[in-house]
Amino acid sequence: MQGTVDGFSYGLVTPIAAYVMACVGGALGLRCTARSLVVGNSWRPGWLALGAAAIGSGIWTMHFIAMMGFTVKEAPVSYEPSLTFASLGVAIVMVGIGVFIVGYRGPTVMALFTGGTITGLGVASMHYLGMAAIRVRGTLQYDTFTVAVSVVIAMVAATAALWAAAQVRGFAWSLGASLVMGLAVSGMHYTGMAALSVHLHGTAGAVGGDSPAELLAPMMIGPLAFLLLAGVVVMFDPLMIMGKEDWRSAAPARDGVPATPPRSVSTPRRSAQYRQDW
Repeated sequence: MQGTVDGFSYGLVTPIAAYVMACVGGALGLRCTARSLVVGNSWRPGWLALGAAAIGSGIWTMHFIAMMGFTVKEAPVSYEPSLTFASLGVAIVMVGIGVFIVGYRGPTVMALFTGGTITGLGVASMHYLGMAAIRVRGTLQYDTFTVAVSVVIAMVAATAALWAAAQVRGFAWSLGASLVMGLAVSGMHYTGMAALSVHLHGTAGAVGGDSPAELLAPMMIGPLAFLLLAGVVVMFDPLMIMGKEDWRSAAPARDGVPATPPRSVSTPRRSAQYRQDW
């Protein structure tokens, strides 16, 4: 028997809340990625690791907020905790590989293509591993073509987000990049959910796992606390907030030495500009 799948049992509440979380994680992570392009090698790994963890936490939280609205009307749905939390690790590691490539190679075509592809695959891997954690009295089945479309959406949008973040043109660019990243995650998620059908078994009985409500508290506390901490780090870094065009005089830095020498600041006009910026 085919189950009746509903991904919007709470209406627009879960999609909107999920999209906001994806954007928050994306904004923090992409700002950290942008910051890594203008610092020396000693600081770059820290910024990139923070960015990867922020993006991974944001998309993981987005996924399971969205899954709060997922129901199969004819059967209860629960989740295997170990696979649920393993999907967080997969998201952070694969997103980390993508942002490290862009952070160290710069916004070249090859680096953006490779980093965006890996980041998009990380988003897709997190989604489908999280779906594998579902325990229901039946079998999950997917339409192959729609799954492929969802993966392509994730890769293309993640590449576009990394490109926008790597422009290092200020807060507005990173904000736009985070909106694109949110679309990448949300679009991939709901396209992937459209590929899903559930074939229910005729026998009743417990399927194990935890209910969505039982997983919500531990799921939210850790990633949200981390995103708050990452937000504090970003807020107290003046270059992250200002995002001036003068960043380009220091990017990309290699071993602490800017690739392009900064323009002279000896003239009164230039000195006044620096005082205005700071």
